[in-house]
Amino acid sequence: MYDGIKGFAEVYPEEMAAYREVIDTVEDTARGYGFREIETPAMESAEMYIDKSGEEIVEELYAFEDKGGRHVALTPELTPTVARMVAGRSQELAKPIKWFSTRPFWRYEEPQQGRFREFYQTNVDIFGASDPAADAEILAFGADTLTGLGLTADDFEFRISHRDILGELLRSFDGDVDVRNAIRAVDKSEKVDRNEYLRLLEEAGLGGDQAETFVDLLAAGNDDLDELVAFTDSVEPAVENLQAVLSAAADYGVREFCDVSLETARGLDYYTGVVFECFDAEGEISRAIFGGGRYDDLIESYGGPEMPAVGVAPGVMNSTLPLLLKRAGVWPDEEFTTDYYVLQVGDTRPVAAGIARELRERGHIVEGDVEGRGFGAQLDYADSINAETVVIVGEQDLANDELTIKEMESGDQIQVPVEAFPGEHNRPTIGDFR
Repeated sequence: MYDGIKGFAEVYPEEMAAYREVIDTVEDTARGYGFREIETPAMESAEMYIDKSGEEIVEELYAFEDKGGRHVALTPELTPTVARMVAGRSQELAKPIKWFSTRPFWRYEEPQQGRFREFYQTNVDIFGASDPAADAEILAFGADTLTGLGLTADDFEFRISHRDILGELLRSFDGDVDVRNAIRAVDKSEKVDRNEYLRLLEEAGLGGDQAETFVDLLAAGNDDLDELVAFTDSVEPAVENLQAVLSAAADYGVREFCDVSLETARGLDYYTGVVFECFDAEGEISRAIFGGGRYDDLIESYGGPEMPAVGVAPGVMNSTLPLLLKRAGVWPDEEFTTDYYVLQVGDTRPVAAGIARELRERGHIVEGDVEGRGFGAQLDYADSINAETVVIVGEQDLANDELTIKEMESGDQIQVPVEAFPGEHNRPTIGDFR
């Protein structure tokens, strides 16, 4: 007997039925906004991640040398891949480009609640649109997905920030400030205490008083962005852009879910403008549910033209979104259902198989006996797979050109002519023949 690999989940049918409902809701919401589905490779050159994040990123990857001597990695995220794909065909793709994809990713990190080493995300991206409406549409997609799953404004919140606001504030201080590391410190601000946060900012080049001032400015800006413009007018374009996105979010009907939170930074270096993270409004789940933002420079960095981009990636399996749905009491039922079970008694397989085929052609889930079991065993199995209706095809009934329909929940049953079932009925039940 072999053990499973740590950090890789096994999902059985009942639980998978709930995950499937979540995935279908996310994908159907994306399709409703006009996003088109793509497929992407599970493996990329490891250099694609090293070039953007440094050699230390290898410790977080499933990276290895393949049989051709290439340094490759299982993909830890999708954004670099789709950026490369857009760059490769940028001239022939109509703009804006709106893509989505649901697939697994792999990161070699310590498994924890809501994060496995293998996890599934639905990535949703818009390429070629710089207008704040594109950012707002991504926010609207995220909000519509969550409300479509049964959540309300009391269950989640979007914490919205702007990388250029953070960058311009940091550059406004005298001294040699490492903006990249300072923003990484901001990204950790809610995971550490204030003293540790200030220490990280000081390590990035801010003096002690400057670090205090910076932290206080972010807090003030959460309530009034004009406070930041009063401190340095270099932030004004970014402030105006953030305000425009929030205004567009109101037009899309999702402003109620959005809170300005300048402590939200998103740790990845390729983000360039508005960024956001979704959190459990009740605070029971401390980690972000998902996040996204604008990355206007990434396509060009992969050899493509200058092209704005914005996206989001809700996790749909082995992630924090299922935790939020369970906390809020809207996790789908972990059960699978069967529309019909066609039960055979005696030598009736040709007729039973024909009925099953006709029902499947109408789009129903249909099972039948494949083991030669007796009547009682088949009925028990039909009950175990939550069959709504059992169609009993027996030798004695067929001798009278009849079959029996049995509703499992009520136990009611009725005999009907063979030629009348399923007949013209799309989803025949006992009520259709009384």
